[in-house]
Amino acid sequence: MEERLKSLMQDLGNAINESLSDSERIAEAIGEIKRAGYDVFLVLEATIGFNKRGEGEDGDEDDALAEPQELETTGKVRFTTQDQRFLKALRITVDEEA
Repeated sequence: MEERLKSLMQDLGNAINESLSDSERIAEAIGEIKRAGYDVFLVLEATIGFNKRGEGEDGDEDDALAEPQELETTGKVRFTTQDQRFLKALRITVDEEA
């Protein structure tokens, strides 16, 4: 990965962390939980996607010029333990075939 891109991604991560750290609302909510007698830990996961634009492109993709993509699927989905917990929390069940 390009060094410039790594640096930009690090800057974005730092900006997100600073925003969370400086948030009075988050601090108040955590304080309330602590006053209720609980220890608090906060883990956030962010997925950030990006695509490099070609030279001369302004970011708008013309579907007529896009290369067609051919996808092949097996019809099976594999869920991680984290996926299963998330779905369970949403009260979603998935029938798994053997």
